Amino acid sequence: MISVSDDILDADEVARLLKINEQTVKRMANRGELPGFRIGNRWRFMRQDILDYIEEQKRKSQTKQDDKQ
Repeated sequence: MISVSDDILDADEVARLLKINEQTVKRMANRGELPGFRIGNRWRFMRQDILDYIEEQKRKSQTKQDDKQ
């Protein structure tokens, strides 16, 4: 059984998943580019939202490549 805590990621975990800096994750969340929410002064992210974000970025990238051809 998966616990709810496994579905909620902090900024460091998202940074490792996306292979980017933790501060970049926080800046992207502050600008609304990454789907997340704050608990106090700390960012939290739903794992599925981040996986959906990755898929969306892949689709956008593919569309741009298709448009260039």
